Amino acid sequence: MAEEGVIDNVWDQKWPAPAKLNLMLRITGRRQDGYHLLQTVFQMLDWCDWLTFHPLEEDRVCLRKAIPGVDEQDDLTVRAAKLLKEVAGCRRGVCIEVEKNLPMGGGLGGGSSDAATTLVVLNKLWGLGLTVDELMEMGLRLGADVPVFVFGCAAWGEGVGEELKEIVLPEQWVVIIKPDVHVDTGKIFQHKDLTRDSNSITIADFLAGDQVNDCLPVVRKLYQSVEDALLALSGFSEARLTGTGACVFAQFSSEQEARDAAKKLQADEWRVYLAKGLNKSPLYQKLDLF
Repeated sequence: MAEEGVIDNVWDQKWPAPAKLNLMLRITGRRQDGYHLLQTVFQMLDWCDWLTFHPLEEDRVCLRKAIPGVDEQDDLTVRAAKLLKEVAGCRRGVCIEVEKNLPMGGGLGGGSSDAATTLVVLNKLWGLGLTVDELMEMGLRLGADVPVFVFGCAAWGEGVGEELKEIVLPEQWVVIIKPDVHVDTGKIFQHKDLTRDSNSITIADFLAGDQVNDCLPVVRKLYQSVEDALLALSGFSEARLTGTGACVFAQFSSEQEARDAAKKLQADEWRVYLAKGLNKSPLYQKLDLF
C-alpha cells in the first residue's frame, strides 16, 4: 500500500534517468570563484539508467546495491535523497535501486541524471510539493549538470550551465562511441591551451550551424583514443564531442543510416551505442502518465 499522500502503484515503477548530449559548448569567460562561464545546448536521449525507489519504515537513505568503485555515501542518488529530506524536513526513508546502463565518465551526464530523477520522483512519491525551480536549485548543489535533467527538456544553457531556456531541436538518431578512456574534466578545464574567451552567440547562430565545442582541441590532443573515435565516426557523419568527453557522437537523418553506421563501427577498442535525441525527457513523459 502506498504511503499517505503518495500516488498508488508508483513505488513499484522503474523511473528513467536519461543521457544527454552537449550539441555545442563555448567557454565565454571565467568567474572569480574559478568556474567557467559557458554557452551550451543540451538534448536528452531515449537511452537511460533506470531507478526504483523502495520505501523504508526507518528514516534513512541507502542503495539496494552500490556501484562498484563508488562509496555509497558519495553516490549522487544518495546525496540527492538526503538533500531533499534536509530541505523539505522529510523524515521518510528510501532504498534506491539503480540499473546502470550509461557509461561513467563519458560526458553523458549519467550520475547527474540519476540524481535529478531521485529529486523529481521522491518529491512526487513523498508528496513534498516542491517546484521544478526549487529542485533545480537543489540540483545545482550536487553538480552543474543536474539542473538540466530536472528541467527536463532540450535547453540552451548559460552561466555554468544552470541558466536554462527551452528550445526545440530536430529529434535525430545518434551514434555514440565511448572510447576505453576516462577524460579528466578538471584537467581539461585547467589546461593552458583551452580557449576561455569565445564570443557569445545566439540560439539563431547555433541553429544556423555554429556548433563548436571549445574543449575539443585539447581533448583530442591529450587522448589519442578519442581522436581515433572521432576520425572513425567522421567517415559516416560529422563527428562531435559531448562536453569534455570521452564520448563522441554523430547525428543521422534516419534510423537505418544510424544502425548501419553503428554496425560498421563496432570495434574492440570502444563501445558503440544507438539512441534518439528527444526534446522532452523520458522522465517527464512517464510522470505525465500518473
